[in-house]
Amino acid sequence: MATRPRVRSRDGSPIRPMPVDRHAERRPAVRSFRSGMRLAALQTMAKPRATHHIRGPLALSLALVLAPFAAAAAPPFEDTMAQRVLACTGCHGPQGRAAPDGYYPRIAGKPPGYLYNQLLNFRELRRHYALMNDLLLPLSDGYLHEIAEHFAGLDVAYPPPQPPREDAATIERGRLIVTEGDPSRRLPACVQCHGAAMMGVSPTIPGLLGLPRDYLNAQLGAFRNGSRRAQAPDCMAEVAKALSPDEIGAVSAWLASQPAAGKPAGSLPGPLPLSCGGVDNPAPAATKP
Repeated sequence: MATRPRVRSRDGSPIRPMPVDRHAERRPAVRSFRSGMRLAALQTMAKPRATHHIRGPLALSLALVLAPFAAAAAPPFEDTMAQRVLACTGCHGPQGRAAPDGYYPRIAGKPPGYLYNQLLNFRELRRHYALMNDLLLPLSDGYLHEIAEHFAGLDVAYPPPQPPREDAATIERGRLIVTEGDPSRRLPACVQCHGAAMMGVSPTIPGLLGLPRDYLNAQLGAFRNGSRRAQAPDCMAEVAKALSPDEIGAVSAWLASQPAAGKPAGSLPGPLPLSCGGVDNPAPAATKP
């Protein structure tokens, strides 16, 4: 096992080296968290030494001056879901309204069944992102439901849409696929599943507006190449595989350029065009020709 170089303490005695985490390369965020916790612990342990020789009125004065800062640095434990999911908002932005990097998506206001299904997919490794997989692995179904309900109940404003950087023909191509599909290829329109306003349908179908272009591109591409999967039957994989990379880019560009407002619809006007696992509104049973 690899070890770090030996170091010595202030009195010259050797300090036992810490073993290197062999999995650190695969868990950079966990490594940073652990390093931060280790640093905080060391700083906390060092503070008594720094003030050990300060006594009397001076010590009392310092305590009174520093008390407000100590309170601000350590917020009270509330035991609320909002405080528990701070681990989520560190990546997904305050209140789950999305991170500015364009990759971590908005989760606030999404249908609760959809959020629960995605948490389940990460826990059961149908979706692959090590930080999410590790975070959710020990959590029960009931707790995943609580997390999903919390974020689904948040009503926060959407950011303005991204200005398109593609040409008008590409944007129009994306609009046609979203709103009309391609009957010649049996490719359903996005609005047939995600709602006429493309804001999703409760409780299990997500909206596709208010999401960054890069995130949409990445997820459609992941469905197309099989690195992202949903519960069987995986209707999104079927749709994505019918799209070319250029069509995926056009769809993502059009969706990202549209303003988002409102909440998920309560229902679809008709059955889904395809059977989708984890969705409450099933497609009609196939009939023999």
